[in-house]
Amino acid sequence: MKILVTGGAGFIGSNFISYILNKYNNYYITNLDALTYAGNLNNTKNFQNNPNYNFIKGNINDESLTLSLLNSHDVCINFAAESHVDNSIKNPKIFVDTNVQGTHTLLHNSLKANLKLFIQISTDEVYGSLDKTGYFTEETNINPNSPYSASKAAADMFCRSYFETFKFPVIITRCSNNYGPNQHSEKLIPTIVHKLLNNQKIPIYGDGSNIRDWLYVKDNCYALDLILHKGKIGEVYNIGCHNEKNNLDLAKEIIEILNKDYSLIEFVTDRLGHDKRYAIDYSKIQKELGYKPQFSFEVGIQETINSIKESNN
Repeated sequence: MKILVTGGAGFIGSNFISYILNKYNNYYITNLDALTYAGNLNNTKNFQNNPNYNFIKGNINDESLTLSLLNSHDVCINFAAESHVDNSIKNPKIFVDTNVQGTHTLLHNSLKANLKLFIQISTDEVYGSLDKTGYFTEETNINPNSPYSASKAAADMFCRSYFETFKFPVIITRCSNNYGPNQHSEKLIPTIVHKLLNNQKIPIYGDGSNIRDWLYVKDNCYALDLILHKGKIGEVYNIGCHNEKNNLDLAKEIIEILNKDYSLIEFVTDRLGHDKRYAIDYSKIQKELGYKPQFSFEVGIQETINSIKESNN
């Protein structure tokens, strides 16, 4: 199988490439990445010399480049995205350019290339916010609250339209908050760990009560592998792990692991439009494809902390 991975120098994309190359010796992966601030070739160092891997620097909005690549591949998995909510509040346009226009460029050229499968990596944030009870299912109405989630929702709708109109083979995945090795330092868990290692204050939005379902990136990669091989065309699959934690409790857990002091917690002005709670019902992928999270939070967070410590040395 020849797979075009877009955004493969980023966090989830690089972990997925590593997962696939370690598991299959007859799969070939081309990594197309523009190497914006969130893309880092250091994330690919563990497989950059693998004979089944090739890196190309380029933008998913490049019509001729993407068409040429798609013509020589079987599958495209689109990880490429602007993904930081705070950045989307400051500058929404770049999120439209990459997440909406870029996804459409890939879809349009994938259709031209008669691609066998297109997997769109989306997010549970497209569903909006939950109260204290309930879960997002694949049938939950799309209700994005930030420019970031709105751009991902728009991309999802383009994917759906290509399936409905052209019978194009697309699958959409919506995962909960990922954490793990290679994650950019702007995200919450790496921010907490980096700050604590340097005995600096940890910024916690509002009162720290916002809740997320924390998914270890390797479990996401495992789920994506199942979807790649057994997923049903035209479907949406939620990927989660029932590991809900509010931001304050998350910070306290990491403080205890690193033997630091709670006094390093600093509450800051809340984010605009800050969604209260995300929680994923992953029963569909569990029942249909056999998915079950493989990593406990205790194992995942320790591996994540170890990875950050190694990168600091």
